[in-house]
Amino acid sequence: YEAALARDSRHPEALNNLGAALCKLGRYSQAEDQFRRAIAARTSYADAYCNLGTVLRLQGRVTESELPLRRALKLKPAYLAAQVSLGTTLLALGRLRDATVPLERALKVAPRDVDAICGLGQIAALEGRFADAEALYKRALDVDSNAHGSWAALARLRRMTPADGAWLKGAEACAKRGLAPHDEAGARYALGKYYDDVGDFKRAFSSYQRANELQKLAAEPYGRGARTRFVDDLIRTYTSETIGGTRAGASGSMRPAFVVGMPRSGTTLVAQIIHSHPAARSAGELAFWPEAVHKHAATLRQGPPDEALTRKLAKGCLSVLAARFPDALRVVDKTPFNSDYLGVIHSVFPKARIIYLRRDPIDACLSCYFQAFLPSLNFTMDLSDLAHYYQEHRRLMDHWRRVLPPEILLEVPYAGLIGAQEEWSRRIVDFLGLPWDPSCLEFHRTERVVRTASYWQVRQPIYKDSVGRWRNYEKFIGPLLELRDRTPA
Repeated sequence: YEAALARDSRHPEALNNLGAALCKLGRYSQAEDQFRRAIAARTSYADAYCNLGTVLRLQGRVTESELPLRRALKLKPAYLAAQVSLGTTLLALGRLRDATVPLERALKVAPRDVDAICGLGQIAALEGRFADAEALYKRALDVDSNAHGSWAALARLRRMTPADGAWLKGAEACAKRGLAPHDEAGARYALGKYYDDVGDFKRAFSSYQRANELQKLAAEPYGRGARTRFVDDLIRTYTSETIGGTRAGASGSMRPAFVVGMPRSGTTLVAQIIHSHPAARSAGELAFWPEAVHKHAATLRQGPPDEALTRKLAKGCLSVLAARFPDALRVVDKTPFNSDYLGVIHSVFPKARIIYLRRDPIDACLSCYFQAFLPSLNFTMDLSDLAHYYQEHRRLMDHWRRVLPPEILLEVPYAGLIGAQEEWSRRIVDFLGLPWDPSCLEFHRTERVVRTASYWQVRQPIYKDSVGRWRNYEKFIGPLLELRDRTPA
């Protein structure tokens, strides 16, 4: 490809093919550049639009990925790869009904398309239809035993046991077949889960370590200095003086509520408990606040929003919630990283309730390390980076404790919730200003779509073996042990 580009630097096919090669190597940012160059060279190039949409999703920029995929389908309505990629993007956006349409359309044309089969399997899993999901994933493996995503997905559907020897044999063979780094990483994460489930912690950690090494190849390096400066700026800018009182344009609505914390700290569990209440709903992880803060970053870096922007943000947020759940008194956004935006959120909704999940720092960090996140969560792929991120997270939350009114912030200890479910469930419901309802204790029976890595766990009763789990791995996780004596943040 580079030889062809040396002769003609605007050769569309060469640019697109080079981008595809870079994508297979996990070099997503560079691949994106090549796809954009291919589109600039030929604005009607459907393949390049499809590849651009796919690589944007792989970088975690899911909202951006929909438009180029729809453009590809406008140019080539029967384009199978674009149908499947669009379905995968809509699935990632939580629009499961919309996602089903292109995926089923693709299967009508190509009944053995593994990606379409797996996409429908993931929809079934997210909806709690685990038997249907298992059947679809096994169907994909019947088509192609190298379908690494299916091996991994089967492991996430339930707790594995030594009786799953056939799965283990197939997954190990798949991981050794010279897959692209990102694909092999998925298989290694799945093997890690198997070995963790059966109590072989040495092999589990080795598998997870290899998975993270591969995952890092596709990620930008985590910038510790940049993260520290970001937290410094928030602490300096959003003080009790700048966000105290009621700002002009602020909404008095208590409809929005927020559940924040480190990833893997129990936010999905709390959201499921709240969603079980007949007057409340969980919207999952909404992109509204991250996107709004990014869009208005230049303004919000200087301080809280002015009256016009405050009104705009309040109206926008309430519109999103009303569109999803028009009858709910409380709608929870459980995006963990909203902890970065609590100063802005409180400025816009000074009465909104915020629930903060505190989990043992080593358990929280280790659970992140064991999870196959997108490359954008680059701090999760290295134990030292995780320790640094946690320390900055704790420093920021200590600040919010000092400057936010105590009546709008409830701290929930994960271990306390696990050990005294009813007590903490009652406190959470009361904090939201709702009457108690016993259905909150039956959260695992609640029907809702769960779009996070916890979709299987939250449909089980409370289990306690996640508390102190890090002790199984103590001899492997030296960089995290410096967090041992810290109070959970």
